[in-house]
Amino acid sequence: MTIVVYILAAIIVLIIFLAAIAPKTYDVSRSVEINGTKEKIWPYLKFLEKQREWSPWARKDPNMDTKLIGTDGEVGAISYWNGNKDVGEGEQEITKIVEGERAEGELRFLKPMKSQSDCYLILEEQSSGKSKVTWGFKGKSTFPFSILMLFMSMDKMVGKDFEEGLRTLKSKMEQ
Repeated sequence: MTIVVYILAAIIVLIIFLAAIAPKTYDVSRSVEINGTKEKIWPYLKFLEKQREWSPWARKDPNMDTKLIGTDGEVGAISYWNGNKDVGEGEQEITKIVEGERAEGELRFLKPMKSQSDCYLILEEQSSGKSKVTWGFKGKSTFPFSILMLFMSMDKMVGKDFEEGLRTLKSKMEQ
């Protein structure tokens, strides 16, 4: 019986230690330079329906159910999706727009696991006729999921999808 108590105590101490050192936040982003003006690119960042045209998740499930609630391109607009196991179920709500420069939103994942993250798209004019697009999301890791982040990298899980989406956007804008 004493051995079982020691084992349980060791497990509890290990969990407390891992929770203490686990990352509490994440911020993943990728950028791309596009041969195109801000005026040409901006609608593909501001409007949720236009984002689907270059979204890597739309490619993973072209038959997913989608619904737009509110006025697209305005604060409060919500894009809902329900798809296969690769895309799950969730919604994205526009929370802030700085016209021609930045669109921010809240991602609410419902399946396969409930979570919430903040997302952003930033558009910066570079040299003449070139623009830089940065796509990212950030959030908080709560216990017990924060412990999982010690063994998994959010950057590795999502970063490649951001890169794929930005490549598709670049290709679309440079046609």
